[in-house]
Amino acid sequence: MAGTPTTDRTRLEVLEQVPLAPRCTLGVGGAARYFVAATDETTVLDAVDWARRRHLGFRLLGGGSNVVIPDEGIEGIVIKIDLRGVSAREHEGAVTLNVAAGEPWDDFVRLTVARGWAGLECLSGIPGLVGATPIQNVGAYGQEVSETIVAVRALDTRARRVVTFSNRDCGFAYRDSAFKRGEPGAYVVLSVEFRLVPFGAPAIRYADVEKHLALRGDVSPSLEDVRETVLEIRRAKSMVLDADDENRRSCGSFFLNPIVTTKELERVEAAVRDPGMPRWSQPDGRVKLSAAWLIERAGFKRGHREGRVGLSTRHALAIVAHDGARAADVVAFARRLQATVEEGCGVRLATEPVLWERG
Repeated sequence: MAGTPTTDRTRLEVLEQVPLAPRCTLGVGGAARYFVAATDETTVLDAVDWARRRHLGFRLLGGGSNVVIPDEGIEGIVIKIDLRGVSAREHEGAVTLNVAAGEPWDDFVRLTVARGWAGLECLSGIPGLVGATPIQNVGAYGQEVSETIVAVRALDTRARRVVTFSNRDCGFAYRDSAFKRGEPGAYVVLSVEFRLVPFGAPAIRYADVEKHLALRGDVSPSLEDVRETVLEIRRAKSMVLDADDENRRSCGSFFLNPIVTTKELERVEAAVRDPGMPRWSQPDGRVKLSAAWLIERAGFKRGHREGRVGLSTRHALAIVAHDGARAADVVAFARRLQATVEEGCGVRLATEPVLWERG
């Protein structure tokens, strides 16, 4: 992990009492006491310094698709990551792309597919920004960003310098990374470097993708064919942002698929008493279970609603905030799902979105 000092300064524009609900896909939550839109790296550092001089906390906001903001708002400063830019160079049969953290993720994926660069096609349609992808080790339909990330540039907010993490440094795991496991706010992702394969074959590793391609008669699908197939599957589950979709106000999957040991699996099997329970063996000997299946097994069907919140009508993993919903309603419903699944199925589901605290 290499580091370089940051020394340039810029004038900081700090806004006050900025509503955050319109900036998040759930559409709930209060205002930021202070707010900065960071369009360059120096502004990110300036905003962090500004907060620390005033003994305030800071939060980082990207696309707002993986966060639940409290109704009381945020007492400190919210730094909106708006860094933009994409550069590419081809060498040794590969293309390396340096992408700023504020680039919209699906726009970037669309670009790579259009250029014939393989490696991200199955990650189409995922909301959010590029900077969030290494933190979550974003994955879907048989691909994860950890397969193509070469390096991550980030601001070390404690040492006040820019550092570069190699792929190994990132500590990638299932929907996890060293950034996510570490101290919140310790690092701010500034840009991500990807390595893709020019004119490479698309990844077809997921049963749903294979089935859809077969139904369309695609025996030799292109990257574009796979992208369109993934988008079709996601739209059918309301997992693509669409202003006309009744399920649009969500964070997508609210819970992670649990990965359990063989001993823990025995406990779950004894609780659910269903040999048809979906499961997938993992390389480390553990077993991945379907959180959606467990939720439905616990009695919560798609479209289940309690007051102003409920499950998506198309996917049991998505919690939807309806008109009048508050963040507290979303969190309470999520906690009830967790408790009921744990009681009935013997496993506690972990939440995927970040639940912000006021301070």
